[in-house]
Amino acid sequence: MKKVFTIIVISILALFAIWYAFIYYATYSEGTRSGELIKFSNKGVVFKTWEGEISQGISGAQIFSFSVEDKNDQLIEKLEKLQGRYVKVTYKERFAKINWLGDTKYFITEVTEEKSPHFRNK
Repeated sequence: MKKVFTIIVISILALFAIWYAFIYYATYSEGTRSGELIKFSNKGVVFKTWEGEISQGISGAQIFSFSVEDKNDQLIEKLEKLQGRYVKVTYKERFAKINWLGDTKYFITEVTEEKSPHFRNK
């Protein structure tokens, strides 16, 4: 009985490890988006995650929500400084979200400040 229980527990742990490795390392898509960085904050009760939003339209009708992993300290610092400015972000989309990493499936890997297309002539 003890041997069967051990095999079941090891099997469940192995399946979880395979699922987690697939979700964490495999990307569904990669790309770039640009817009005004309107929100960037560290939120959560049990799991503190870095979350942000980019407005991709003049009226704010199209919002791109994203997460940033805690290990990217330079990226977090850069995003905090660029809040309220027009930015271009490079992201990777995972197959599913993992609650302790972020609230979304989109994770930012790079950010650069861009010129706003709304104020080209000024």
